[in-house]
Amino acid sequence: MFELMFCSLLTIVPDYLYRRYAQGKRFGKEITFFSVWYELRWGITGCLMLTISLITMIFYFHPTAESAALYFRTVPILPEGSGRVEEVKVGFSEQVKQGDVLFTLDSSKQQAALETAKRKIAEIDAALVAAKSDVVKAEAQTQEAKANHQQAKDELDTKSELQRRNPGIVAQRDIDKLQVLVDQRQAGIDAATAAGQSAALQVSTLLPAQKASAEAALAQAQVDLDKTIIRAGVDGRVEQFVLRRGDLVAQIMRPAGVLIPEGAGRKSLQAGFGQIESNVIKEGMVAEASCISKPWVIIPMVVTSVQDYIAAGQIAGGQQLVEAQNAVRPGTILAFLEPLYKGGLEGVTPGSSCIVNAYTSNHEEISAADTSTSRAIALHVVDGVGLVHALLLRIQALLLPIKTLVLSGH
Repeated sequence: MFELMFCSLLTIVPDYLYRRYAQGKRFGKEITFFSVWYELRWGITGCLMLTISLITMIFYFHPTAESAALYFRTVPILPEGSGRVEEVKVGFSEQVKQGDVLFTLDSSKQQAALETAKRKIAEIDAALVAAKSDVVKAEAQTQEAKANHQQAKDELDTKSELQRRNPGIVAQRDIDKLQVLVDQRQAGIDAATAAGQSAALQVSTLLPAQKASAEAALAQAQVDLDKTIIRAGVDGRVEQFVLRRGDLVAQIMRPAGVLIPEGAGRKSLQAGFGQIESNVIKEGMVAEASCISKPWVIIPMVVTSVQDYIAAGQIAGGQQLVEAQNAVRPGTILAFLEPLYKGGLEGVTPGSSCIVNAYTSNHEEISAADTSTSRAIALHVVDGVGLVHALLLRIQALLLPIKTLVLSGH
């Protein structure tokens, strides 16, 4: 409507003034309701064409997005396993810090596993003490076997020497018995040495390895026990936390609730612009926003990034080919905007719906030395008509509470 009124001042009014003062035609006389089209046809036609051109230029170079919101992501409160709730530490809605306990699960199984792991370590420590005693015992047995072997060997050597000097003085049967005894005592030495090596191996390798495994099992049991205590991963606020003692929670099917991180939805605004404006929306563009949760306020913003892909075009691999005509909506260009000034989004509720206008600025190109005069004038016009869109945004912001509270049947 504003564009139509503005364009009529440049087309219909001059045409009427010409008819009135140059041709002497007046309303109600020569110009009536039935002849107004014929008399003012040039002005009306020019007004329509200029209005359409102006609206097209305004909405193309200074795009608007009514599908804008302060989106935020919540953190699901999930245990790493499953179990029944033992105790709830927070209420329905409560501010929490990172590391605060939210609730605990029944930990009887985990505590039993932890106690079993502790007992296993104690058992291995006792076995290690026993193995060290076996090492000492095996060393003593080895010394005893060596002494017995030496005694038998000395006696064999003595009788063998006597037999060599005086053949027949010692019976050959006795010498053979001594030789068997020496071999037997040598086998005793080998057995005692093997037992000592086995006991030493138990002390140095086997039992320490078993203890390390038991300590790892103890650590795992402690981790499993710690998992029954669910803590806040970030600073934030727990909302709509209705978990109660006895509830069953699981990592996949039964989440316990949601945690909204501190500052979520208070730093940037996401707006969806039409695909036709993909070549206009650029990083660094100045924008303005009006949010329904903060009426009658225009928030200066700046475009910080533009998503290079349109979400409506994504596909998931499956068993059927994609049929293009099944696309219901064409999708939008997603742009991320941040307040131009610090604290610009204060008072705006995260998740609030907003209206966003972005404004094209050609100041650098206009100031460039190689820009022609005609192009500079055209760019000045493009930048200037942004005032019309800014005025429209302010009218929308003014009427938004009335539209919501009165006209929508609130």
